[in-house]
Amino acid sequence: MQEKTGPVGRTDRILDAAAGLLVRHGYRKVTVEDVARESGIGKGTVYLHWRTKQQLFEAVLLRESIAYLEEFLDELRRDPRTLLPHRMVSSTFLAVARRPVLGAMAAGFVEGTHATRADASLRGRELLVAERFHDLMTRHGLFRADVPNPLYTFGAVTTGFHVYRSEEPMDVAAKAESLAYVVRNALEPAVPPGDRELADAASEMIEIIEDLIPPFRKWIYAYERPDEPG
Repeated sequence: MQEKTGPVGRTDRILDAAAGLLVRHGYRKVTVEDVARESGIGKGTVYLHWRTKQQLFEAVLLRESIAYLEEFLDELRRDPRTLLPHRMVSSTFLAVARRPVLGAMAAGFVEGTHATRADASLRGRELLVAERFHDLMTRHGLFRADVPNPLYTFGAVTTGFHVYRSEEPMDVAAKAESLAYVVRNALEPAVPPGDRELADAASEMIEIIEDLIPPFRKWIYAYERPDEPG
């Protein structure tokens, strides 16, 4: 495997180390010293990239989230019906299962990093995206009109499926199927939007995500110091 070099390569090396430690030990147990040791980089250099431990692990989660969002964009471009809420949550649930870092986040290992963002600009951008998403889903008839607070309900149901641990053995596909069933019957109208409506909604959703990814990627690497040694 080719060694990562240069400022961006160094950043990814730190993030790779932090991601591995996060999955193995959980957010609370991992220190910046651990990450520096794992990545073979001085602790002070880690702090040149991110000023706090929380910022470091938010960068880990954002990088992994961007990778998933890019997969989701590909699905959405292939098939606008991916935006139907039950299909969207099923796809996300399976993606989290494939991605250990997202799975660690969903399992609660990183409590404290997503409740309050270290950077106010991230929180503000996420709130704006949530508003645009809610408007899109209601305007195009993807949420039932009679459901109170559909975005809250959507998030609460989805989060519950991610964090609940059943004593009954179930594979990931079965859990995703159950989640899709609940969302479809609780939140979606009896008659889904037509193909034209779905295509318009998907186009808007693609625009929202494409607007979101560049500033998030820029934030991940915001503390680069190109003149610092690796």
